[in-house]
Amino acid sequence: MRVPLTVADFLDRAETVFPDGTAVVDEPVQPAAPVQTTTYREFGRRVRAWQAGLDELGLAEGERVAVVSHNSARLMELLHAVPASGRVCVPVNFRLKPEEVRYIVEHSGASLLLVDPELDEALAGIGARHRVVLGADSEALLRFDTEPRPWREPDEDATATINYTSGTTARPKGVQLTHRNIWINAVTFAMHTRAWERDVYMHTLPMFHCNGWGMPFGLAGLGVKHVVLRKVDGTEILRRVEQHGVTLMCGAPAVWNAVLDAAQSWTGEIPGRDRVRVVCAGAPPPTRTIARMQDELGWEFQQIYGLTETSPLLTFNRTRPQDVDLPAEERARKLSRAGGPALGARLRIAESGEVLARSNVVMDGYWTNPEASGEALAEGWFHTGDGGWLDSEGHLVISDRKKDVIITGGENVSSIEVEDCLFSHPAVAEVAVIGVPHEKWGETIKALVVLAEGARAGEAELIAHCKARLAGYKAPTSVEFREAIPRTATGKIQKYKLRQTYWEGRDRQVN
Repeated sequence: MRVPLTVADFLDRAETVFPDGTAVVDEPVQPAAPVQTTTYREFGRRVRAWQAGLDELGLAEGERVAVVSHNSARLMELLHAVPASGRVCVPVNFRLKPEEVRYIVEHSGASLLLVDPELDEALAGIGARHRVVLGADSEALLRFDTEPRPWREPDEDATATINYTSGTTARPKGVQLTHRNIWINAVTFAMHTRAWERDVYMHTLPMFHCNGWGMPFGLAGLGVKHVVLRKVDGTEILRRVEQHGVTLMCGAPAVWNAVLDAAQSWTGEIPGRDRVRVVCAGAPPPTRTIARMQDELGWEFQQIYGLTETSPLLTFNRTRPQDVDLPAEERARKLSRAGGPALGARLRIAESGEVLARSNVVMDGYWTNPEASGEALAEGWFHTGDGGWLDSEGHLVISDRKKDVIITGGENVSSIEVEDCLFSHPAVAEVAVIGVPHEKWGETIKALVVLAEGARAGEAELIAHCKARLAGYKAPTSVEFREAIPRTATGKIQKYKLRQTYWEGRDRQVN
């Protein structure tokens, strides 16, 4: 008899096969805070108690539960419990401003809002039919039955989560991911990363993001230990890799740059050498970052590409056996590609250069937004909004977001290509390249640069650095030095914010 694919499958197997294995180690950044270690038996018991509590609260199947929280064991419980109990989980970015949180809670129609105690005061004016602060108040909701209630079996095509997009351009859209989407993504990720029960996974990504928690479902099904990291800190990541024997992590390039910076002052041998596998996601990494990760840390670098709308895994890239003996620089260059299609994914490049995808991980649609859903899923393909091409080895190379391609004097310029070139200069720590208005060329290229600590470089030097390595029209015409560059919680540069200053008063941010 056919069994529906639901998120409950993963924890159900962990409870059965690995009941005494460690499920979660929750060690807050503050050294004085207590460490919480939970077995899969206890973790499953608490998740089932959440289900019983939601039942008693009167939440019907399909109702939405919004959660605004830092990474924590409680948040992990909810991410399992809400969809496994037949409700829809709405994880909310805890870094959003109150009005942005309000929009998501109201737009999703959440019946229950659960709030991290550290965020309670800032979000005091936001509520739903039920509003509960995580901690003592939420513990009162849990119902520990003598006999644990069986999981519900919702249709595998029912919505399990609504993950709101990063909002890098406008109002975030609610991405409806089904149980089937999440199940297939989790299993595919576990397979491609060669995960097994002896792995220790550290959450270096915020769990509200589908990249941060969607993939670890598969790891739970394998009995993997999860180490919770509440806040990204390079030194703290190195310490926990050493203390907990971490073997697998996933994060944006900014996370790995923080680790590389911390490694410069780390005393003793770098932990995890020849043991740790890192998965880079969220943005294409500079080639220099990849080379440093492998050479200075000795950690294996892997890259994935995908979007919230694809659960997110569409491609996967790791060093292949035939490439092991290549020079380090060439291996890093190959790893900077998004990679070959993940199992079950189909990729196509449209005439416009946009990357199109088909897969069982593609979303059901945008919540209450049929027009946007129709545009994104037109003609049976998901339109990613990213530009790219397939190279001679069948690997996807992302050139840019369509909206971030700079058209100067009729020539298309990938901002990513220019950023990668600038990153190769030793003085550059961070960089964002944008198009700014120009009367003659329509747009011209501006580089916004954060210099490495103690480093010096001038505008003319950086422009000359690019002209020596790129076609002249691709080089920046100006460089502006910044203290920091705005990013989303997952590490994506918020280029629309950077462009606003230069395009103010115009109808659109392109000529």
